[in-house]
Amino acid sequence: MAESGPFSAPRLKPNILITGTPGTGKSTLGQELAQRLSLTYLNVGDVAKEKELYEEWDEEYNCPVLDEDRLIDELEDTVSAGGCIVDYHSCEFFPERWFDFIYVLRAATATLYERLERRGYSGRKLDENIQCEIFETILEEAKESYLPSIVMEMQSNTPQDMEQNMEKITDHLRNWKPAQ
Repeated sequence: MAESGPFSAPRLKPNILITGTPGTGKSTLGQELAQRLSLTYLNVGDVAKEKELYEEWDEEYNCPVLDEDRLIDELEDTVSAGGCIVDYHSCEFFPERWFDFIYVLRAATATLYERLERRGYSGRKLDENIQCEIFETILEEAKESYLPSIVMEMQSNTPQDMEQNMEKITDHLRNWKPAQ
């Protein structure tokens, strides 16, 4: 699992994906982990914006549509080298070989609703993100796309949850061994 490519040496540091419905705390957790553990933090939304990796503009949701193929090409060398934390609200399109651990952040509906409202989400966009969380859409995507042994669900409702999640992830990374 820790191979960086078919003809490459194994990675010396693991890669993780932090995913979950918008508003579950992915960016906060990912940035803090990257700082504490000296890993590279990659917020997919920021990379896409900086490099203009969009296919089109979605008028209904008032947001750009990510060009997944161009994003993968853009990140391939960086992620293949290892030591990356990738943060995105979806997961099924990333190559399985990239990640050693997948963390799906979850939040209580009321907590998530308040967070998304504060971000300015409303109407259909707010409703669909809440439904996504209720129906465990991203958790199911992760379980279907990656080995079950590397997919972990984590609650992210309070600052205490975030601290516990950082401790658990730090322990996982400390115990990680590169493929031989």
